[in-house]
Amino acid sequence: MSDTTLHHEEGQRERAAATKPWYKRLSLTTWIFIALVLGVLCGLGLQSNPDFADTYIKPIGTVFLNLIKMIVVPLVVFSIMTGIISLQDIKKVGAIGGKTVAFYMITTAFAVVIGLLFANVLHVGGGYTLPASELTYEAKESPSFIDTLVNIFPSNFFQPMADATMLQIIVIALVFGFGIIAAGKKAEPVVHFVEGMNEVCLKVIHGIICFAPFGVFGLIAPVIASNGPDVLLPLLWLILVAYLAMAAHLVVVYSGMVRALGKMSPIAFFRGIAPAFLFAFSSASSVGTLPMNMDCTRKMGASKEMTSFVLPLGATINMDGTAIYQGVCAVFIAQVFGIDLTIQQQLVIVLTTVLASIGTAGVPGSGMIMLAMVLTSVNLPVEGIALVAGVDRILDMMRTALNITGDSACCICIDSMDKRKKQKKSQKAQA
Repeated sequence: MSDTTLHHEEGQRERAAATKPWYKRLSLTTWIFIALVLGVLCGLGLQSNPDFADTYIKPIGTVFLNLIKMIVVPLVVFSIMTGIISLQDIKKVGAIGGKTVAFYMITTAFAVVIGLLFANVLHVGGGYTLPASELTYEAKESPSFIDTLVNIFPSNFFQPMADATMLQIIVIALVFGFGIIAAGKKAEPVVHFVEGMNEVCLKVIHGIICFAPFGVFGLIAPVIASNGPDVLLPLLWLILVAYLAMAAHLVVVYSGMVRALGKMSPIAFFRGIAPAFLFAFSSASSVGTLPMNMDCTRKMGASKEMTSFVLPLGATINMDGTAIYQGVCAVFIAQVFGIDLTIQQQLVIVLTTVLASIGTAGVPGSGMIMLAMVLTSVNLPVEGIALVAGVDRILDMMRTALNITGDSACCICIDSMDKRKKQKKSQKAQA
């Protein structure tokens, strides 16, 4: 296709976009923010009559939450199974594929632990506690550490689905995903079914996320009407704590790994990744940043073959920024609702986040969906999503930048390790 044709088609798309009504040109993020503002204003106006908000507005938010709860289980099952099936191609790459997946899983675990640590130490939800009447949460006796580990493995296939027991559902998806790989060609019909159902779930979740502005409005207005605007003040502290945790992960974890495994100065690494980092921060798009990230990583010395494999894979399964977001938001929502998370529950948050990252990174609105999974896994009220949805864009900017930086750090480390391995083999061959 000639450049003239490309320019002509691009011009047609720009003219078509310009002729759209103004409300269609606004992004979903903008609509969610508008819904948050309108919900706050509506709630303030109904402070003298909160029963009206509970009776006629809250059901809109309840429908949105019910839709999210409905899709979470099938989404987790089929997205994780699809992710596991895709690992079959990674396995063909050999040791590099295994090291890459291990790197991503380990850094994700570090990330969510750092998020939980900062959230607990800095008391991220301090300053306001919703009254008990707002809760749908029922306190349960905390199981022991050993019981927590044992309970990860289900004794029944269907019960975890009905109860939305997330860790058990993830284990089921992992077991059957590896079973499909082991079955080989005989499982091809199952592979097509799983991949088809995953696409169906993605389409459904896309429709649900489009309904998010109405859901946020329906959830936040009754809260403001019943409790006043003070409930929004802790959001500023939430943003600050999340950014501090992400900065700590950036400086401590990535610097340490780049120096130890990549044999590169952290300053040189951060200088090299800066263009991609800034683009990711401003656009909040990991996929859109991928070409620039590949270019920056190659300029830092990584081979073309390595960047072509490691970085796209990272865009699929690596989400350190999102993991920190999950940990901080889970503690924030728990503290706002006056709930103390036990060590066992926080361990469940770590495991859920790490395992779920295999399949949900590419899901539209993955941050919100994963947060619903995490809250469900530790029996926290999913209604808390409404409190953080309005500032999600601000958090999304930094977590996207962190995600792509993690991809690049992994690529530098794996490439350096591979080059040293080849050099040692060459030296032995010459000896």
